[in-house]
Amino acid sequence: MAQPSIQGRFVWQELMTNDTAAAAAFYPKFSGWQAGPSPHDASYTLFRAGSGPVAGLMKLPADAHGVPPYWLPYVGSDDVDATVAAAEKLGAKVLHATTEMSGVGRFAVLADPQGAAFGIYKPNTAMPEKPTPSLGEFAWQELGTSNLEAAFEFYHELFGWQAIHRMEMGPGGIYLIFGQSGVQRGGMFKLNPAGPSRWLPYIEVANADAAASAARAAGARIVNGPMDVPGGARIAQLHDPQGVLVAVHSAAPVAAKSAPEKKSPPKPQAAPAQPAAAKPATAPSASTAKPAAPKPAVAKPAAAKVAAVKPAPAKPAPAKPAPAKPAAAAKKTPAKTPAKKSAAKKAKKAKKKIVAKKSAKRAKKKSAPKKAKQKARGKSRARGKKKATRKK
Repeated sequence: MAQPSIQGRFVWQELMTNDTAAAAAFYPKFSGWQAGPSPHDASYTLFRAGSGPVAGLMKLPADAHGVPPYWLPYVGSDDVDATVAAAEKLGAKVLHATTEMSGVGRFAVLADPQGAAFGIYKPNTAMPEKPTPSLGEFAWQELGTSNLEAAFEFYHELFGWQAIHRMEMGPGGIYLIFGQSGVQRGGMFKLNPAGPSRWLPYIEVANADAAASAARAAGARIVNGPMDVPGGARIAQLHDPQGVLVAVHSAAPVAAKSAPEKKSPPKPQAAPAQPAAAKPATAPSASTAKPAAPKPAVAKPAAAKVAAVKPAPAKPAPAKPAPAKPAAAAKKTPAKTPAKKSAAKKAKKAKKKIVAKKSAKRAKKKSAPKKAKQKARGKSRARGKKKATRKK
């Protein structure tokens, strides 16, 4: 299975010093580290944090030619030889040629065009990147250089580092935050006053103030801080007893992190949404103690409604369907009660009688002339018959 790329990532730190025994005793007093020999080389000391080995300690080589002790960062490379060749073309100087360490990996040590030393390293084992450093691990890398723009261009060409943000630091000039794919790796700035270019590592500690005090008590000299930095973190920079510059970093104060937890009690705002307002004895205490309480509160009324609906259909006629129909009938029947019906019938009969009488009168009026004529005709006929009989 292919390992994830480590190109451009800081993967190791190494302290090069003249007194390894003193350094091994000093750093655990404020960093939380434990010092012990490497299983691969007893002369090489490993600093271990809770997460495992984080740095190495070795005696400054005799061929260092008066170079003072320093922390050496190692940048990951998928191909050490190719990276070294590219660095030389960009103006870097090889301080230690590419070397293969059995069971460990391949590395080389260089100096950038401004003179800051750094290592190139490809470990034999995978080193997955963590989103945030654990206590005792390295949280930040900082390059102080004689030429900010030239130094950034060198590392940009070599590792693909990008300028994520440029901060105006007043008299201190520009502080350039660099990284890869949006992930911050460290910062760069121009040394003022001028001095030898160097890399400065920041160790993650629980409390930068407490760590600085412990380091001072162990013989360190505080040169900057403790102080706040953007984002709410705290840092302090110091010289260890051998004069090596190192720094500590602590994340935003615990109070700031726990602030959301203190504000969490207002979660009972979910309580007004509970339909079970009729049960104040249980609803407030459950909802304030456990935000999940609103769910049972809502579930119970829902179950009650379902239970009320289900029995009604289960019973054939009586409960809800039957009253519904009479209720509808009751609205219609008031207009047609028995008394009203009989009154209506009587009124209709009366109307019919009146109409019948009127029609009878009209019929009489119409038939009266006819009857009169008929009588007249009958009389005339009778008269005629009498006359006829007389003549005979």
